[in-house]
Amino acid sequence: MGKPPKKKNLADKVRKTKTSTQIKNNPFEVKVNRKKFEVLGRKSKHDVGLPGVSRSKAINKRKKTLLKEFRLKHKDNKLIDRRFGEYDTNMAPEDKILKRFALERQRTQAKKDLYNLNEDEELTHYGQSLAEIEKLTDMVDSDSDTEERGLLSAELTAANFGGGGGLLRKKTCEDGEEGRGKPKTRQELIEELILKSKQEKRERQAQKEEAEVLTEKLDQDWKSIQGLLAHKAPKADREEPHQPKLDAYDMMVRELGFEMKAQPSEKLKTAEELAREEGERLRKLEVDRQKRMLGDVGENKPPSHLSADDLNDGFILDKDDRKTLSYQDGKWNINEGGDEEGEKDSLEDDGEGNEEEEDNDDGEEEEKDYADEETEEEEEEGHSDLESEQGSGVDDDDDDDEVEKQDEDEGKGGEQMKTNDEEVVSQEEMKAMQEAARDELPYTFKAPESYGDLKAMLQGHSAEQQRLIVERTQKCNHPSLAIGNKNKLQRLFGFLLEYVGELATQSPPELNTINTLIPQIYGLCQLFPDAACKVMQSLLSDSTHSMEETIEVKGHGAFPGLDMLIYLKIVALLFPTSDFRHPVTTPAFLYISQALTKCPVVSLEGAVAGSLLCCLAVEYVSLSRRFAPELVNFLLGLLHLAVPSGPCTDYCVVPPFRQQGKARELLLVRETDSSFSWIKKPLPLTLPHTSTKQQKDHYRLSVLHTCLDLVKRCATLYRELPSYHQIFQPIRTLLAKHLPVEGFPTSLQVLHREILEVLPESPSQHAPLVFEKKKPIPLKLLEPKIVEVLDYGKKRGSTKEEKERERLKHKYKREFKGALREIRKDTRFLAQTKLSDIMSRDAERKRKVKELYGSLATQEGEWKALKRKKKK
Repeated sequence: MGKPPKKKNLADKVRKTKTSTQIKNNPFEVKVNRKKFEVLGRKSKHDVGLPGVSRSKAINKRKKTLLKEFRLKHKDNKLIDRRFGEYDTNMAPEDKILKRFALERQRTQAKKDLYNLNEDEELTHYGQSLAEIEKLTDMVDSDSDTEERGLLSAELTAANFGGGGGLLRKKTCEDGEEGRGKPKTRQELIEELILKSKQEKRERQAQKEEAEVLTEKLDQDWKSIQGLLAHKAPKADREEPHQPKLDAYDMMVRELGFEMKAQPSEKLKTAEELAREEGERLRKLEVDRQKRMLGDVGENKPPSHLSADDLNDGFILDKDDRKTLSYQDGKWNINEGGDEEGEKDSLEDDGEGNEEEEDNDDGEEEEKDYADEETEEEEEEGHSDLESEQGSGVDDDDDDDEVEKQDEDEGKGGEQMKTNDEEVVSQEEMKAMQEAARDELPYTFKAPESYGDLKAMLQGHSAEQQRLIVERTQKCNHPSLAIGNKNKLQRLFGFLLEYVGELATQSPPELNTINTLIPQIYGLCQLFPDAACKVMQSLLSDSTHSMEETIEVKGHGAFPGLDMLIYLKIVALLFPTSDFRHPVTTPAFLYISQALTKCPVVSLEGAVAGSLLCCLAVEYVSLSRRFAPELVNFLLGLLHLAVPSGPCTDYCVVPPFRQQGKARELLLVRETDSSFSWIKKPLPLTLPHTSTKQQKDHYRLSVLHTCLDLVKRCATLYRELPSYHQIFQPIRTLLAKHLPVEGFPTSLQVLHREILEVLPESPSQHAPLVFEKKKPIPLKLLEPKIVEVLDYGKKRGSTKEEKERERLKHKYKREFKGALREIRKDTRFLAQTKLSDIMSRDAERKRKVKELYGSLATQEGEWKALKRKKKK
């Protein structure tokens, strides 16, 4: 006997359940709801949440409700009887049946009458009912010759198109019964049919003539009684009614009716389409030029048709007058080149042929036979004539043939001489044409990859040719034609600016070529404003840095060269100067201001460069009317250089000018006779080295004229400034008291007088601009709203309604958040369910596929084994 099993202690059982629950509930999975702060007297709920308990309950609940609805979705197992009155207990069964029958008839009748017209009205066409016309009953036409027109009789059909034996037997039977004579032959039957048809035709013609006579008589009778029916006098006796004269308004209205209406214009083409068309045109012109250079001037025309009789002697008929032959309506129709008369004749023949067609049916066979016999006789006679001529004329004309051969040889020799001369002329013309094509500018150019390529492409050509080259390069490499053309044209803009600078540094500078290339530079800037802006900014920054370095080393700068002056002028042409701040024009204007402030005038060339900078500064500020003190000070300094040296305490000059110095009397006219010989001309850029005193005086007078003109323009430009008098007071004092105007030419004296009239003597009456004095607006002082708080952390309303509203809002928000949370959980549950269904179906499918593959493999193995046994 074995030992009885020990009973487990209760403590062991409790210990085991506790350990299992502890293992089951992982402490890392326990959710702890932490609190920000502890509140005295508040009981906390759900501080620690065990995972899986509430979630499993929710999942089980969803399986019982949501999953069940999802499985039964789109599945109906009920049949609903939708017949009329099925669930109406108040109606008798007989009433239900009658009502259902009526509804059914009404439904079918509505479908039948959907496209029916009004049955009360009878539709007609030319007085005939459409219902009768639709029966396809043939109506007798009064204009037709016979009721049986176009139909063949049974006898004629049987006689000519088969079945004649039966007809003959029928005729012979009838004749045997009547006359018991000989049976008629086929020829006799056909003659009888012809006579019968002619007789019927005569009868129809007679009836038609009688109908025409009656119709004419009826028309005449109708004309005689027509006047009586209308109660009107004859046309000859009636007087024309008096027509009132048209008013001017009526005339205008009628003229407006005859005016031409606006025609729709062609569709406006985009810039890309225009560029594409222009590029294609230039390519075609270049291909044509290449052909002319190679001597290929022939047009590629398609080969024309050459007949077998063509002698290839270049003879061409101006007009093809040959008659065209066609067959129409059983007759030969001859038209001469599509003339209208031939068409009219053919139409008339067609109209008459309808009446005479049946008359000519009988005699056509006889006429054809007779015509065939005549043509055969004529051909035989013609062949006999040809044979006789050939036999008799060969021996007699031998001498004549020899003479004709000599004449032909002489003619051929003359023609060869003419053709040789023509070939020589054509070769000379060809060479001249080839030379002209070589000298002609190409129509297509590749965009230059470097500045050297552009220089090589433009050098050796005139200014207009260089403009054409740049223009054609821009058109052939438009950005819309290829992907990389944009970068090529952006580089071309920088190359052109560099080329313009090189042209300006030459001696003498090629200003005409620069002026010609400016429009092309402007077009490229409009196409690529960002790239042009960057190029100009880099150029201005380099010039500014070089000037600053010179000022740091020497203490003063030098006036920019002609290339930089041209660049500053190009900036004013390409970019707007009226903006308050611009990335290109603002640095350019600052560069001009720095040059007018830091560059002293030590020579006449420096004075000319300073005058050009002043002209550019006036152009920069002409639209914005921005005040430039450097400009006014520089003009004052230039006028100071034309005043004789002496104490001038009424005004003072500022750097770069001095009261006394080496260039004190730089613009002072030395000889009075020079003023009489001076003529107003454009200001030259440089003064010749071998210049006389008189030429230097003329140069000084030109600079003074430019300076005075700039002063007048600035005085007009800054007239509206409040400190206008203070700004121009030194210049007015210098012009009125110190400038020796008496020795100047008349034009300068007139300009001097106009400036003094513009500049005021007394200070301006305009009050300076100041802010309007206003009392400061005080800040709003709001009294604070004090709310009594009894319990910390709880909001208290002032009234009971507000408290209830706050409570409901809080409850609504809580419920809304809970509903959203539940909807998200339901959606997640359904998505997981769908995914599990798909995975289960896929697993089942894979299992079946594996089973099929396994069965196929076993079958294949059995088949191979069986095959090996058979071989053995």
